[in-house]
Amino acid sequence: MSPQLRPARVEDASMLAKIWHEGWGDGHLGQVPDALVAARTSASFEERTLARIADMTVAVVDDTVAGFVIVDGDEVEQVYVDRAYRGRVVAPVLLAEAERQVAAAGHTRSWLAVAPGNLRARRFYERSGWVDAGGFTYEAEVAGGRFPVPCRRYEKQVAQSTPPSAAPTA
Repeated sequence: MSPQLRPARVEDASMLAKIWHEGWGDGHLGQVPDALVAARTSASFEERTLARIADMTVAVVDDTVAGFVIVDGDEVEQVYVDRAYRGRVVAPVLLAEAERQVAAAGHTRSWLAVAPGNLRARRFYERSGWVDAGGFTYEAEVAGGRFPVPCRRYEKQVAQSTPPSAAPTA
């Protein structure tokens, strides 16, 4: 069954926090500094979820929240899928929705950050047409500030740029 997309609701928060916490661990443990791992507790994901609930689009399969995406400007900031729904159509549907949101906001290009060792995610993005644009330091939000994290920047053109008007010829 194809997932249905909708805005996240407050009553989704506990499931979304669980998906985010588990997915973050699956993709980041052993890939990011220990200090960041220590900051990423279950409680921190519950707080982050409640703070970002209005920014989340969720994928629902058979009345179950299966994943979510958060877009911030031209950045696909978060894409997470419940373990039970990985390898199915949920992640491609969420990523396509994120690309749509970026384009709808007027951006022609989107980007996202991936931990260098998160090979499963990197392969997924590459299969979805994203290109590795190189390494950079991502400033991850933590309680009380930001934490520098070495990442790979992936980019994708999500809309055509509007060509300049042709100048009239004399």
